[in-house]
Amino acid sequence: MNPAVAAIVERVRDANASGRPLRMRGGGTKDFYGEAPSGDVLDVRTLVGAADHEPTELVVTAPAGMALVELETTLAAKGQCLPFEPPRFGPGSTVGGMVAAGLSGPSRAAAGSLRDHLLGVTMISGTGELMHFGGRVIKNVAGYDVSRLIAGSLGILGVIVEVSLKVLARAQAETTLRFDCKPAEALALLHGWGARPLPLDASAWWNGSLIVRLRGASAAVAEGARTLGGETIPPAAATPFWDSLRDHTDPFFVAAADAIAHQDATLWRLSLPQTAPLLGLAGDELIEWHGAQRWLASALPAVQVRDAAAAVGGHATAFRTNDKSAGVFAPLTPPLRAIHERLKRSFDPKGILNPGRLYPGL
Repeated sequence: MNPAVAAIVERVRDANASGRPLRMRGGGTKDFYGEAPSGDVLDVRTLVGAADHEPTELVVTAPAGMALVELETTLAAKGQCLPFEPPRFGPGSTVGGMVAAGLSGPSRAAAGSLRDHLLGVTMISGTGELMHFGGRVIKNVAGYDVSRLIAGSLGILGVIVEVSLKVLARAQAETTLRFDCKPAEALALLHGWGARPLPLDASAWWNGSLIVRLRGASAAVAEGARTLGGETIPPAAATPFWDSLRDHTDPFFVAAADAIAHQDATLWRLSLPQTAPLLGLAGDELIEWHGAQRWLASALPAVQVRDAAAAVGGHATAFRTNDKSAGVFAPLTPPLRAIHERLKRSFDPKGILNPGRLYPGL
């Protein structure tokens, strides 16, 4: 067993024996996300090493402590990428933190989520058992559902040691276009374009502008741009824009962070059907994923935001906030809560791993 892995196994076993909780931490770039962390810090940045990249198989296996930027550099050298564009939120972002948070970036609507690209996971359970789920090749689906459970679990089920991910070739061509329109008009345009054979990869509406990115074969992107029209944004400006949207450094998120710092707002992440209408909630709104992800910086009560999202078949997460009293994630129904509790007991019987980070009591 790798010495770094053996050391963490021993640490977890000691914690399990004493009942002393552990708080997994990589680069700390997502410490704000989820319920308040608790327990002794378990630094997983010791879980490093080279990525095992198989370009012809479109698969990469990477240690949890590897910096996300290092993994993406490795893939880029072979003309490949993580198609779901995981948010980094800072240079310290790690592969394990990426999977534990389960977040995806601007291309999610076209490329799928992180969970869709997760093929296998090696992790340490709450009893200190080293466990393997899934595989390193796309056709190997043994244990695949368990691997997918780990994505977005915020470390409550195990310490991620290593992950295998499906990767894709970088797009041959891309173009970014801008349109002046109101939010309802933006949604109508996106819904119409979604029904047509266009290489629509990402979209974002904020402050009167709809920005869309076309990606794919050169001929398809060129034809799509001619069909849609709009103002072409040069790559020198387009690339930084999509990166800032991905990493929450653009003006919308900067303003939201400032409002949160002054106790004036919560940044809500609304996950809705793409065709959901505007919710009409007070606050500043940014729309992504062709309407399926909507960010709302607002001082409205949590119940009002969650009720509005639920009314159209969605849910709301308090993504960044100083007040977590209403819960970060939408409350679970009793049957779902029971499933979560059974899973937690199966992987972490004494509840020592990131206790309460996903939901209080789990």
